Amino acid sequence: MDFLRSQFIDPVGKVLCGYVLVYLLIGTGIYLTVRTRCVQVRYIGRMIRQLRVSHLDGGGISSFQAFCVGLAARVGVGNIAGVAIALSVGGPGAILWMWVAAAVGMATALIEATLAQVFKVRSADGAFRGGPAFYIQRGLGSQAGSVLFAVLLVFTFGIAFNMVEANAISDVLKTSHHVGAGWTAVALVALTAPIVFGGVRSVARVAGVVLPAVALAYVVLALVIVLLHVRDLPGVFHEIIGGAFGIPQMAGGFGGGIAAAMLNGVKRGLFANEAGMGSAPNIAATATVSHPVEQGLIQSLAVFVDTMVICTATAFIVLVSGPAVYDPAHAGTIVGASLTQSAIAAGLGSWTTGLMSVVVFVFGFFSVLGDYVCAEANLLFLGGRRRAINLLKISALVSIAFGAIAKLALVWALADLGMAMIAIVNLLAISLLGKWALAVLNDFHRQSQRGARPIFVADEADLPGVLGGEVWRRPAHPADSEPTRRLPRRTSTTNGAAVRSTSAIRSPSDEVAAVGQ
Repeated sequence: MDFLRSQFIDPVGKVLCGYVLVYLLIGTGIYLTVRTRCVQVRYIGRMIRQLRVSHLDGGGISSFQAFCVGLAARVGVGNIAGVAIALSVGGPGAILWMWVAAAVGMATALIEATLAQVFKVRSADGAFRGGPAFYIQRGLGSQAGSVLFAVLLVFTFGIAFNMVEANAISDVLKTSHHVGAGWTAVALVALTAPIVFGGVRSVARVAGVVLPAVALAYVVLALVIVLLHVRDLPGVFHEIIGGAFGIPQMAGGFGGGIAAAMLNGVKRGLFANEAGMGSAPNIAATATVSHPVEQGLIQSLAVFVDTMVICTATAFIVLVSGPAVYDPAHAGTIVGASLTQSAIAAGLGSWTTGLMSVVVFVFGFFSVLGDYVCAEANLLFLGGRRRAINLLKISALVSIAFGAIAKLALVWALADLGMAMIAIVNLLAISLLGKWALAVLNDFHRQSQRGARPIFVADEADLPGVLGGEVWRRPAHPADSEPTRRLPRRTSTTNGAAVRSTSAIRSPSDEVAAVGQ
């Protein structure tokens, strides 16, 4: 396996990540930020309000549950081990590039989640399905492109990323509690199997309860450490900014200077927040909302929480830990999740070792579940039936067991390669479909200006083309559709939208509610 990594995986991954992904990711984010007029800044208040009311949607999976499952896929070992690896390989400057990737990535996340909602379909069980494979097929009319993306995502999320999560859990348990990798592998498989075979709704329920509490506990730990070292913060920012721009006294002699800082910051940032990767839209599409942009706002907020809050917390923990734990000039003695765990122990005492083991376990475990949800959705898109789904479940469990006993370098190399391939395909797709998302965003803004909660109707949204399917159609005979929702009176038209007085229609939220009854 080491030969395969050194001769194939590493060289190909280096080309894709270093010469394609970094510039495409940042470039697309900047482009969408400009085209949306900095939507991530203008609508930050709306994002928070949307999260607060997202519990109200009935049936199916609520917007908040989709946020939690998406956060489960985002908030994992990338926030603990990934950030620590970025600091070890790219130096403190990697953190600034991680922030940059997240700042522009918030716009990218909003656009891809909005597209996932626009082009979603209803499956036989009444649940919604969608994601990049769907909007590549339905929006771009490319069957080959949609199949390529789905195959790459099934491999990356069903196998490669599961190895990373399991490896981090195994590393922490072995380092801190001397638990053998074999026992960790057995335990992870035993815990994962019942939930994976339980389906997407069970993942949503469990993630919605456990993950927010653990993430909050981790942020509180970080905040305590930062407050105890508040005098060190100017020096921390100096290290981050200096390393990011290759200032000789900061970056010289370690981490490869600005190139290494940028590459590792963007790579680890993408692995952590997944903005533009094309994974979160699979979950965003399952949400029941009245307008696609509502879920786009939720997913954009998830990027902010993941990177600006949780990843930043990890970076500060490591950077204030002192040279005994982390020395940029001699990084590499302790790497991954163990570095973060050691930094917290240095700041608050050895009693935190057990607590951090729990945090790493929960983050990694729920990332496995979120990753599996994405993989299964794309296998279903490829036409997978029960036998294929069961094979995927077994493959996921095998990859978890293998990841727990494999070397860190191998599992991260596989993850980087898969991540680069699916992100490149998805970024090209959302760039080509940007006009659709922008039209939907304009429709959302127009309706918001009237003071009512926006309701998306495809025929009235001034889209750049005809949107097939019935998900976003207004019923021809609303009086025959139950349950109904009374809408505020519309008094004007916008870009050809029909004038309607107060009417009873069936919204997408109500459709899923009816299925669940």
